[in-house]
Amino acid sequence: MASLQYYDVILKPVVTEKSMSGMGDKKYTFLVHTEANKAQIKEAVEKMFEGAKVKSVNTMNMDGKNKRRGMTVGKTAKTKKAIVQLTADSKEIEIFSGL
Repeated sequence: MASLQYYDVILKPVVTEKSMSGMGDKKYTFLVHTEANKAQIKEAVEKMFEGAKVKSVNTMNMDGKNKRRGMTVGKTAKTKKAIVQLTADSKEIEIFSGL
């Protein structure tokens, strides 16, 4: 696959009760490209969100769920989730501020 650009790495933020509770500790959760590594995720967050400094990145690969429709059986797509911890002197990420 071609090299990933920083704007291709982060797909969308995860908005759940658990991810919202982590925002007090400056932890933000994103769905990311399945082939992105931690260094690419760190670079993407720092470039996309002005003033954000990443302390650490934790990632998890999630397999697709089994789905059935009648006799037809299939799977949903695999996803990758990243939890990004910002430093104490970093600015907040604005897309989460209105939630």
